[in-house]
Formats: sequence, structure tokens, C-alpha cells
Amino acid sequence: MPSINATTLAPPTGVSPHGSSPAASANTPPAGRRWREAPEGGYRQTETTAPNGLANGPAIGRWQTQFHDGTGRARCELCPRRCTLKPGQRGFCFVRSNHDGIIVSDTYGCSSGFAVDPVEKKPFNHFHPGSSVLSFGTAGCNSGCRFCQNFDIAKARSIDKLSVGASPEKIAQVAASRGIDSVAFTYNDPIVFAEYAIDTAQACRALGIHPIAVTAGYMSAEARPDFYAAMDAANIDLKGFTEDFYWKVTGTHLADVLATIDYAVNEARTPEGEHVWVEVTTLLIPGLNDDDAQLHAECTWIGEHLGPDVPLHFSAFHPSYRMMDVPPTPHETLTRARAIALAEGLHYVYAGNVHDREGDTTYCPNPQCHAKLIERDWYRIIADRLSASSGGNGHCPQCGTAIAGRW
Repeated sequence: MPSINATTLAPPTGVSPHGSSPAASANTPPAGRRWREAPEGGYRQTETTAPNGLANGPAIGRWQTQFHDGTGRARCELCPRRCTLKPGQRGFCFVRSNHDGIIVSDTYGCSSGFAVDPVEKKPFNHFHPGSSVLSFGTAGCNSGCRFCQNFDIAKARSIDKLSVGASPEKIAQVAASRGIDSVAFTYNDPIVFAEYAIDTAQACRALGIHPIAVTAGYMSAEARPDFYAAMDAANIDLKGFTEDFYWKVTGTHLADVLATIDYAVNEARTPEGEHVWVEVTTLLIPGLNDDDAQLHAECTWIGEHLGPDVPLHFSAFHPSYRMMDVPPTPHETLTRARAIALAEGLHYVYAGNVHDREGDTTYCPNPQCHAKLIERDWYRIIADRLSASSGGNGHCPQCGTAIAGRW
């Protein structure tokens, strides 16, 4: 497959190479947008129409409050941090800033790079197995994970990391021209470039390409409906199951993430009315979130709030960023976690990013059957008796049980 690089993807129309926007008035709603008055005396944007020029362009933050207090302050309402910024200030994520009284996504239309991956690498085991994904991200993140695996871009404090310009339409066209099945918003969290992800998702759907998100789920209730309605699938991190772990290790809050996962599974719908497909991933870090009590609590919550058919991936930690002194996750920990999840009644539980054919394989959940349906070794599919691409129909060929997923 030809490589995808800066010559393949052209900069987007109406956005500078680094996504900046010219000044816009802080005291009046931009033309072409509908805002509602905020309690503090500003306006909150509630709907975006087709942009005309940079002042009303796609990089304008779609979830924000402006204030009429003479300071030009604006509050970003994309995530629970709700950063209130003066002109020229950047939020916690570093890539959303106040441009003369309006919050702007500074990375709109620019990427830190592209790669073609198997969908299993995201990871998704129940979403068109064996299919290809065009993966890309931007820079910045609204989480503060001490173990970040992509800290060079997620913790970037310079948008010079964004070397490739690409409009939403161009990304979709490149994926379609190469026969790629899905486009994944990943590497850094797509929450911080939600406007760009949503527009790209819409362009992808127009060409029959699946948009999928890989995210930590730290998103505001106001932004969830627009974001998840744009996605066909999402893999959401559930990084642990105590508030103490979340706050000390990620700088975020467990309750907000649980609310996002609950919404994505139980309420989010595509424009066609179909449920957004969701899988959950937990990175197990020795001594921090791998004890039996947390694992039982997490799996109980999943079963009660999401149901037993939501796939759960346990993945292995490797020392990184500010946690270089923590050892890698032993394989035995993944095996133990998977056994706990299965004992709690979850149907599809995987040991990720290791060679574990039993832990990577999809089994029929019928206890009288338990047939192997998709055999895997890490990201490689060895045998597939389930997917439409392999002649399957989403049902166990041995007992006829319907298997949750998109086949």
C-alpha cells in the first residue's frame, strides 16, 4: 500500500498551517452561528452552520461561553476542566486557546502523522475484524497521564509537531482511494480536536468509510452527543476504578469517564439510528490498578451498566514518560484479570498487546458451546468463522448464537 505523507495530503482551505484564526469579536455571536445567553452574561454556542471564512470557520470551538465583562474571557466547555481563558491564553490541553474572545481549536486541519493499521491494533476485536484503518492524530491532550505512551505529541507544547496539513475531505478521499475501511482518530485524544474529528467523520461517512475514535472519554456532557453521533465505533479507556487512581495518575476524574462510557454505550446513535459500537480498554499498571478488588469492581460496573456484550481489553503497561520506575505488566496479571472478568459474567474479554492466543481469541458465549470463532495471535487473525468478509454472518456457526459486534 502506498505511503501516506505530506505530499499526499494538502492543507485545508481556510485554515493556516497551524490552525490559527484571525480576531473575532468577543461581544457578539459570530455571524452564521446560534448562541444562547450564558448565566454569566455571555453567549454559549449551541449550533454551527457552514463556515464562511476564518472568522466563522470550522476551527471555532463549538462548545464555549463568552463573557461580556470587558476582559474578552471565554470558557471552553468541551471537557470537564472548563478552562476559562483570557485572550492569548491556552487551555490545559495547550491546543485550544482564546483568540480575541473566542475559543479556537489551533490544530484544526493539521496532523502529527498518519499510519495504516489493522483495526485490531486500536484495539477493536468486534468491529469488522481484519479490516484496515487510517490512523491519525494532532497534538495536545486534556488528560495528564503519567504513563502516556504518546507523550511526544500528547504533551507537546509546540504545534510545530503538526507537520502534515489535511482537510477532512482530503483524508476521506485518500482513505477511499486506497481501499481503507475506517479512519481512526487516535494517538492523542480526539476530544481536544473534536471539531476536526467530527468534520472528518462526516466526510468519511459520505464515502462509505467508518469513523472511529480512540479516547480516554474525559468529555463534557454538552459535547458528547455531537461527538459520538459522528462515530461508528469508539474504544474508550477505563484506566482504573478508583477516584484516587484517576486523580493521582491521570489528573482526571473517574465519574466523568464513567458517564461518558455509559452515554456512548446506552444513548449514542449514528444518524441512521444505530448504536455506536463501543469497546473498553484498561491498561493494567503493576501496583496501581491491578488488584483484585479494583478489577472485580470494574467488571461488576460494566456488567450492570453496559451489559455483558461490551468487549473488554486488558493491556500490558510498559515504562514510559514519568513512570519509568514502574516495571512492565507481567503476562500473568493479564490472565488473572481476564479470568476475573469472565467470572463476573462478561462475554468477551481479551488480553491485549501480548502474544496470547487464548486471550486474543473470540469465543462463543454460549456455555454449552464455547466454540472458537476468531482465533488471533496479537493483531494477527489466524482463523475467522464469524465475519462477513470470511463468509460468516455474525452468528456462531456451531450453535447459532448471535455474537455482538459489527461483522
